[in-house]
Amino acid sequence: MNIALLIIAVFLAVAIFLGIQARRGRDMDLEQWAVGGRGFGTLFVFLLLAGEIYTTFTFLGGSGWAYGEGGPAFYILSYGCLAYVISYWLLPAIWRYAKKHRLHSQSDFFVSKYNSQALGVLVSIVAVIAMVPSYLVLQLKGLGIIVSIASYGTISSNVAALIGAAAVTVYVMISGIRSSAWTAVIKDIMVLSVAIFLGLYLPFKFYGGVGDMFRQIQAHKPGFLALPGTGYDVPWFISTVLLTALGFYMWPHTFGSIFSARNERVFRRNAVYLPLYQLILLFVFFVGFAAILQVPGLTGDKVDLSLLKLSIKAFDPWLVGLIGAAGLLTALVPGSMLLMTSATVLSKNVYRAFAPSASEQRVNRLAKILVPFIAAVAWYFTVNSGKTIVLLLLLGYSFVTQLFPALIFSLFPNNFVNKWGAAAGIIVGVIIVTYVTVAQTTIGQILPFLPTSLADVNVGIVALLANLLVTVLVSLATRSFGAKEQPA
Repeated sequence: MNIALLIIAVFLAVAIFLGIQARRGRDMDLEQWAVGGRGFGTLFVFLLLAGEIYTTFTFLGGSGWAYGEGGPAFYILSYGCLAYVISYWLLPAIWRYAKKHRLHSQSDFFVSKYNSQALGVLVSIVAVIAMVPSYLVLQLKGLGIIVSIASYGTISSNVAALIGAAAVTVYVMISGIRSSAWTAVIKDIMVLSVAIFLGLYLPFKFYGGVGDMFRQIQAHKPGFLALPGTGYDVPWFISTVLLTALGFYMWPHTFGSIFSARNERVFRRNAVYLPLYQLILLFVFFVGFAAILQVPGLTGDKVDLSLLKLSIKAFDPWLVGLIGAAGLLTALVPGSMLLMTSATVLSKNVYRAFAPSASEQRVNRLAKILVPFIAAVAWYFTVNSGKTIVLLLLLGYSFVTQLFPALIFSLFPNNFVNKWGAAAGIIVGVIIVTYVTVAQTTIGQILPFLPTSLADVNVGIVALLANLLVTVLVSLATRSFGAKEQPA
């Protein structure tokens, strides 16, 4: 075992130890396991939200897209800030309702708002579709890359992903959300330190400075740092920023973290401070840009290797191990949240919908039993996925953002949308995204009459507009059924 791999293994052991310590003195019922007893203050909620938002997508995907796509990567820098503005008003309203009704998951929220177990099942299915084949796969894929590269090829990425899936499974089953919050402290310190160090050191080492780096890239690849004329162009950029900002808090694991706060002031404070995390992305981009001329030739999903490939070129193995350890934690914290949320959603909102008499103990036990099975499914998708980390996340966003219209309407004092309209809108949106993804086509190809300026609009936004239209029309058409059933 080389020193880099040894350092990564030590950090993994520390993370599992913290998970064990996090549960001491607490009975891990569903209330503690899923939402931490609703006792987290500003710091822990901040770390949970940041831990879920800043993942291997940021660490490897951000640098990989800067390396492979150039200018379009800056969408990643844009959407978070817009989402934080929205969160200032959105999250307190969700938290107040969840606290009043003792909710544990995102599906609980929709069930309670629309008085429909069937809608809860639908939301759960969409959530799992969005999380497991895309977002959870993203974390395992990133973890596999980190361990494989840091081991200098000793361990294959597929085997590394399998080890990671097993580690995350153990981690989650021990103490649930508390282990994620505790480990997020170490993760944030590591990621902040590593990202800033790499983002400043590497451009100076290889180019003499950040400005000189950009000048050399422009000389070798003119226009690479701007948005292209087609594909990932201006319409794509705007629609993608909008899609991801609206869907930012629609991820079930992020939504569930809202319930863990002690009070609603936590969210307003975090709306002010979380944008600071966006600054980390600049340094991650700098690493990807620095790799363009130093480790050329990476294509397809191999662009996600750029940060680690450049690190191996620049540093001794012990420092590569510390960089890999930071990357490990960016996969472990959100990966654990995704696993736990998927298991909770399936047990509480799908199983219980068909077995309403099931006790809390049985539901809690089933959630923990499901964890290794979900991890195994995610690992299967990981070894069979050829998409880049960024494209995996965008696919997940296209699905999960379809929940946004029903959520927003549910917060209106006089909500005219009913369960039929909400369900129909979600189904239509998901069908559109699924068709475009499976057919491997684009909106421009499906609708050739569209002007060129709209041909590259993100499919998720097109699906969202269709979703909104269907939601309104079906709700109005079914008002006579007495379908508006929204509790206070």
